[in-house]
Amino acid sequence: MTSANISSLPDRTLAAAALVLGYAVIIGFTDNYVRVIAEEGGLWQFHATRSVMAWMILLALLVPMGLRLRPRNLRAVVARSAIHGSGMLIYFGALAFLPVALVAAGLFTAPIFVLLISGFAFGHHIGPVRIAAVAVGFVGVVMVLGPQALGGASLAAILPVAAGALYALGNVATREWCAEETAETLLGGFFLALGVLGAIGMAVLSVWPLDVPEGPAGFVMRGPVWPSGTFLFWTFVQAAGSLLGVGMMIRAYQLADAGRVSVFEYVILPASAAWSWLIWGETLTPLAIAGMVLIAVAGMMIALRARSQGN
Repeated sequence: MTSANISSLPDRTLAAAALVLGYAVIIGFTDNYVRVIAEEGGLWQFHATRSVMAWMILLALLVPMGLRLRPRNLRAVVARSAIHGSGMLIYFGALAFLPVALVAAGLFTAPIFVLLISGFAFGHHIGPVRIAAVAVGFVGVVMVLGPQALGGASLAAILPVAAGALYALGNVATREWCAEETAETLLGGFFLALGVLGAIGMAVLSVWPLDVPEGPAGFVMRGPVWPSGTFLFWTFVQAAGSLLGVGMMIRAYQLADAGRVSVFEYVILPASAAWSWLIWGETLTPLAIAGMVLIAVAGMMIALRARSQGN
């Protein structure tokens, strides 16, 4: 699909914002239980197992819901899936040797890359409101993560930023390359890419096992283990939640300009924090609460601007 075709598509920013909010609530809940999975399982087995479960759900719903999994543009879907899968692989891999706050802060540079890619690669107009919203939202993210998000910067800290860049490129590709694909087609491609990467990681760690620490500390380095009922249950919850949540996110990027939708994704941080408080009793600092207010302001700036333009 050409840039001219893309520009003729209706831009439904408010509908996209509602979908991203639903995505954040669902993913914020399921991601809080990754710590339970990491107690005994490994990252690679988690991705491989979750992908198999996700595909089983997709195939089970294929006929009842009339899903279409066949890509219209196979090359575009494969490219997008590889980009998104690689971004998530780098993100989770960086967790092995960098603080979680630093890794998360790097990933949330994605909206900045979305604007740069949309503007310079695809020639989209970038207005001052969107630039300001990205800046406000990112300041809010850093405040939520805390001062440690800016500490410990090193060459290795480039990895989460690289993950953010790949995540941004995949999100731009959703509308630029795959606007005519169904959400389930892109979901299937995303989980297939992660499943393949997970299987490769399991194979490598089976041949060359590492000395793995116990518990969540060994999540990235752990090879395949015999899964317990707890691992399978929460991995299934992840698979089902990711299908619904990521599907909503994909549809949002198909409905509206990526530069606008990417700012709404900041809401996943306060959503995750809210679930952490409800599930684990973890509380937020006043600085983090102020950061969440800034994140909300960033989203409102985009939404109000879209409404004034009739989108």
